[in-house]
Amino acid sequence: MIAIATVDQVVTPNIVEAAVGIIQHMDGLVLLAERPVGKPWSGYWEFPGGKVEANETPEQALKRELHEELGITVNEFYPWLTRSFDYSAKYDARGHLESPAKTVKLYFFIVVAWDGEPFGLERQTLSWQNPLQLSVSPMLPANAPILDALGLPLIYAITNLNELSDALFFEHLKMALDNGLQMIQVREKQLSSRAYQLFAKRVIALASTYKAKVFLNSSCLHGDLDLVSKLNASGVHLTSEDLMRLKCRPDNFLCSASCHSKEQLDYAKKLGLDFIVLSPVMSTLSHPNAIPLGWDGFTELIKDYALPVYALGGMKASNLHEARLHGAHGIAMQRGLWI
Repeated sequence: MIAIATVDQVVTPNIVEAAVGIIQHMDGLVLLAERPVGKPWSGYWEFPGGKVEANETPEQALKRELHEELGITVNEFYPWLTRSFDYSAKYDARGHLESPAKTVKLYFFIVVAWDGEPFGLERQTLSWQNPLQLSVSPMLPANAPILDALGLPLIYAITNLNELSDALFFEHLKMALDNGLQMIQVREKQLSSRAYQLFAKRVIALASTYKAKVFLNSSCLHGDLDLVSKLNASGVHLTSEDLMRLKCRPDNFLCSASCHSKEQLDYAKKLGLDFIVLSPVMSTLSHPNAIPLGWDGFTELIKDYALPVYALGGMKASNLHEARLHGAHGIAMQRGLWI
């Protein structure tokens, strides 16, 4: 279920730890490399990176490997996902062992600033690609979740009609969409079921003209997840309570959830959700009695976590850089975007 980096040696028997660099231009294109002839899985495409050496941190391995493979010096990067994947043994057409069975633990980093122009120093072909519209193949096994996660925007907006007039909210929504907003959760628990559906329809209709994703909050659906498809929403956002009651994730639309504990994070990972929101990072008006995690608590909870995480609770656009430095994919905002 992951994108595989350049990994040729093991740290302990049958286990590989590697640092993976997702080298990303401002336009969202990412750098892929084709494994050269003579290496296992030759001809397959991957994100560059490699083995974490003894007495080396993943961050140190990232910088070293990208310099050795591509000739670049990494200047700025963000920690992102950590995923493990079990590889079966791979044999060639004559039945000879080409690649032994092994487990890989991959530390993914988003690299946003570097010196030098990437060049294939190991005879690998390089290509800048849109992660959602690849023109190269085949990719190393189980890349879909990584590629899909790269397509998630950095800002996740939560509606706040309750503190704005109807006209003012839609004025602000259009302004935010004009400025690039691409993902919205409709969370209006004060509305009746009918009023919620009418409001959601208006948000979805406006967002669709910008190709923005809209999620419906599960607490407003009263158990009727079919409304997600009926209203042409992109997905459902589960409350932490609804998350823990779910037996399996819906497979016909996107699924995210609110989490506040390690138990909830682990269950969201087990269900294979598309992303989660972790809160509260800081004090927030919507949950005045909740004890904030702080950035240290946030970082500790998502250490070695496999799903993209949005930080929520007292967030403003100015917090995005700090959130990403602490491992968040992005930030979620309920008031910071509208007021």
